[in-house]
Formats: sequence, C-alpha cells, structure tokens
Amino acid sequence: MPESQSVQVFGKKKTATACAFAKQGRGLIKVNGQPIENIEPECLRLKAFEPVLILGQDKFANLDIRIRVKGGGFTAQIYAIRSAIAKSIIAYYAKYVDESSKNELRATLMAYDRNLLVADPRRREPKKYGGRSARARFQKSYR
Repeated sequence: MPESQSVQVFGKKKTATACAFAKQGRGLIKVNGQPIENIEPECLRLKAFEPVLILGQDKFANLDIRIRVKGGGFTAQIYAIRSAIAKSIIAYYAKYVDESSKNELRATLMAYDRNLLVADPRRREPKKYGGRSARARFQKSYR
C-alpha cells in the first residue's frame, strides 16, 4: 500500500498552539473536527480564511487540512490557525510539489503578512511584586 502524502506543522500565537496535518484529499479544512466555516467568533472567521483567500481556492483543491488547536484565547487561536494553514501548504508544496511553486507561494504570503509564516515572539511579561501588574506600581503616600 502506498504511503499517503502528508505533512504536520505547528502555528503559534502567544500560548495558543495549532497543529495542522495536511494530506492529499479533496479540499477540506477542519478545525477541531468542525468545518472551518463554523469558526467562532464570526468577526474573526475571515482572519482564519486569509491564507486560502490570498493563494486561491485552487491551491487547496487537492489538500485536506485537519487542525487541532488548544491554549490561549479565541483571538490567539484564530491567529495560530491561520499561521498553521499557511505553513502547512508551504510545507506540502516543498515536500511533494516543486521548489519554484513553493517559493512563489511563500513570496505571496510574505508580501501580504509576515506573521503568516514567521511566529510573533511577543509574550506576556510576568507580574512583579510591589504593584498590580508587570509595570504598574502601587501608589506611594508620604503621610
């Protein structure tokens, strides 16, 4: 039996991690077992669709992508999902199609938004003593 063509990549944003498993198929994209069209909140749904809309539906026509996402808030999860989708198609094209088409896709995505392929290194700063947050201090009184 021939081995199915598949790649596994991760997309991250803050503490949210999305693991995308892309294999040969018929254009399905599922997030935690649900179709990507059902992503909540609705106002961020288009953000998750961005890689598909930029590259065109035809690039995803013979590719099934299953995504597991956990951690973080809903906005960070959406950003992790879009990053995972973008990285998975690049990895799939690099491994099973040709290098020139991969470079073309990569250039298109980088021109639109670098964070689709390169993770954002910003993290939450830890809270320190003497205040209610990382930088804010409690008010000082002299009498």
